[in-house]
Amino acid sequence: MVRLVQIRNGRERRVALVEEPCLRLLALCSSVYELAGAALASGRTLSSFAEKQATTELLDYETIYQGASDWKLMTPIDHPIEPSRCLVTGTGLTHFGSARDRDAMHTRTEEELTDSMKMFRLGVEKGRAADGEIGAAPEWFYKGTGSILKVSGESLDVPSYAEDGGEEAEIAGIYLIGPDGRPCRLGLATGNEFSDHRFEKKNYLNLAGSKLRNCALGPELVLDAPFQSVPGEVKIERGGSVIWSKAICTGEAEMCHSLRNIEHHHFKFEGHRRPGDVHVHFLGAHSLSFGSGIELTDGDLMSIRFEGFGRALLNPLSVPSRLDPLITVFNLG
Repeated sequence: MVRLVQIRNGRERRVALVEEPCLRLLALCSSVYELAGAALASGRTLSSFAEKQATTELLDYETIYQGASDWKLMTPIDHPIEPSRCLVTGTGLTHFGSARDRDAMHTRTEEELTDSMKMFRLGVEKGRAADGEIGAAPEWFYKGTGSILKVSGESLDVPSYAEDGGEEAEIAGIYLIGPDGRPCRLGLATGNEFSDHRFEKKNYLNLAGSKLRNCALGPELVLDAPFQSVPGEVKIERGGSVIWSKAICTGEAEMCHSLRNIEHHHFKFEGHRRPGDVHVHFLGAHSLSFGSGIELTDGDLMSIRFEGFGRALLNPLSVPSRLDPLITVFNLG
């Protein structure tokens, strides 16, 4: 599979092919955004176009990954001109494991199904429509714009108004809207969707607010990854010791909604098909440490890895020691 990274050295930025243990720099394009636009204009696939731009320049990947180089990892996609034109969203209740954890958060009685379980069952029944047909709409949520995206090695921050912060190990779809308004999937990337599960547990109507948090993408954009069944592992380390880990699996075989159905229900909205926009869409989690009773604390390290998706996504948790001041609105009227 072809895998790309974006790196920066001061003001200079480059795109590189992953050729372990090295990165091979590409010519002409300084961003995946620019590279994808050029590939689209040429009528070639992004994979073949990227390989054609390969140079003889090699960098040591490990040094960059460990943060010991002047070259620094960037997220594998961004909108280099206007970060606000990168929309970060997600779809929940897509995985069988996630439905179990969510239902446990919101259970009222054994006899009465929660709204979460009702929506999940709708996905099981109608989330995989036949070719040419439209299936049931999955749960959809908004996280923010491109400015909230963090790269491997950067901390994920629990804001002072939050009640907690917890990992959500997922794969994210990466998209560019073409000049004609057609969505183009560039590839997939490891992701930590990261949200406030304690706040959500109080009332499922808090879901929207619990998602307005920073999140992270793994260093590599995988251009031609199969998405049928993708095994992986998520770990939480505290003080150098693993306090929780789980083998996880994602992909359509593990989900009640097909990727095609998820993509239709995201891009059916006209506002999501604005030419030149970038979309990062999280495709749902298998399991959460919060579902196992784990509450993360300052300094905990979240590690997420999926087979075929390159190096692990590593993010420490940062909890503020101060409260933010009251936000007041200035009346200009």
